[in-house]
Amino acid sequence: MNSFTDSFTINGITLTAQPICRQGEVLTPDALDFVAKLHRATAERRQELMQARHARRAQIASGQDPRFLPETEGIRNDPNWRVAPPAPGLEDRRVEITGPVDRKMTINALNSGAKVWLADMEDSSTPTWRNVIQGQLNLTDALERRIDFTSPEGKEYRLRDDQELPTIVVRPRGWHLPEKHMLIDGKPIAGGIVDFGLFFFHNARRLLAQGRGPYFYLPKIENHLEARLWNDIFVLAQDLLGIPQGTIRATVLIETITAAFEMEEILYELRDHAAGLNAGRWDYIFSLIKNFRTRGPRFVLPDRGQVSMTQPFMRSYTEQLVRACHRRGAMAIGGMAAAVPNRKDEAANTASFEKVRADKTREANDGFDGSWVAHPDLVPVCREVFDGVLGDQQNQLDRSREDVTPDDRALIDISTTEGNITEQGIRINIEVGIRYIESWLRGNGAVAIHNLMEDAATAEISRSQLWQWIHSHAITEHGDIITREWVEELLDEEFARLERFDDDRFTDARSIFEEVTLAEDFPTFLTIPAYARFLTEAKEKASEEELIAA
Repeated sequence: MNSFTDSFTINGITLTAQPICRQGEVLTPDALDFVAKLHRATAERRQELMQARHARRAQIASGQDPRFLPETEGIRNDPNWRVAPPAPGLEDRRVEITGPVDRKMTINALNSGAKVWLADMEDSSTPTWRNVIQGQLNLTDALERRIDFTSPEGKEYRLRDDQELPTIVVRPRGWHLPEKHMLIDGKPIAGGIVDFGLFFFHNARRLLAQGRGPYFYLPKIENHLEARLWNDIFVLAQDLLGIPQGTIRATVLIETITAAFEMEEILYELRDHAAGLNAGRWDYIFSLIKNFRTRGPRFVLPDRGQVSMTQPFMRSYTEQLVRACHRRGAMAIGGMAAAVPNRKDEAANTASFEKVRADKTREANDGFDGSWVAHPDLVPVCREVFDGVLGDQQNQLDRSREDVTPDDRALIDISTTEGNITEQGIRINIEVGIRYIESWLRGNGAVAIHNLMEDAATAEISRSQLWQWIHSHAITEHGDIITREWVEELLDEEFARLERFDDDRFTDARSIFEEVTLAEDFPTFLTIPAYARFLTEAKEKASEEELIAA
């Protein structure tokens, strides 16, 4: 199979990418047959759900605010149902480290001392064919404890033998991203099906033999019907491999504004497979901007750096999430600490650590069972905070948070947000957006900028804020109206300041950034046109259907 050059079809799946080393270990006939069955059983429903996203966004744009669903009131009011109890390896999740599944990060994450590693095939991983296949190889190699890595400078990385490894929880791509190098009937398979299916097929039994299980983080879900689709995929996958139902466990990221109105319903749909919910703060902010971007000043946020977790609408979101989870026996996992330690600047490092400590202290005191960090140096900080609150307990499931009243209006009460829009905020959005896309185009989906770990979600905030500020004629703290022409001027200035290097992708990155920021139409995700134009082996434009329906 590794000898084909243009395309190769096996079990009804056509592979169009140039093969990479060892891909035959991943793309076996049986594995491809398994993925094909998952795809064929669900492709039509997935497309219907993507169209439903478009319809709901149109409703919101027309002035219809989301509310708690009257048709699911019975689920919310029924006090008796619970999700499955914590699965082996998921009883204690006080500190989770996140990161892409390249070899170096895999080893560093598993050596970090965290309780859980979110092995990310989504926002911090550029979906090149090489990354998709090598990520699967790296996960299997890690589970077999045969993974190692030597850097270009000669530094060696190996798994430690003196400690238990974190529980691995894999995050596949969201429903909106296709895998254009894997086709059925000439159409791409959903990237999430590819990522989930290949990992589950190759590693479910291996994980069970090790006393754990196949666990997943589900990104970008917008409503309970999308959760139902994932649950049906889980049921089918377990049946196809003859694995007991309920073996899979999934934690759902509540990182879209519409999902925040259906948190209990999402847990209900996944209840036999549900492990909890996560407060995915950066995508959540992006989703709010995207959905309400044309609704005028009421929904205009200040500079990205001022939209903290203590803003009233973010406090409402996190507290209602903890209540929803613990009411149903599910774990509540806090958001990302995106700080990247600077070991060359002790003062900056100390200040950064204190911000992380304050953030984690708030989460632990609110009842969260654990939280995320992006760097191994932050694992001890997060662990210390949760150790202090948990004591001998593994989690805080006994804290029901019945003191929190469900309030759908509070979730979108943006008018109480404090802060200003500044010229510096505009410039930072431009710089971060272009620098991140440039790194993404080179295959690196997680990049440190100004001592913060940026991924696709933070780049989405940067470009969507600029789009919204332009179209709503937002005003800075000094009374300047933000216009397209002014943003273009600042873009020229910031682009000229970038430090160039051989074979950089800044010209391509600027092209994508302008397309998703300055165009009259608003692409739903910047990764869709970037993937179509630069990452597929047959370069193409993203279709109108993809840009609208995602």
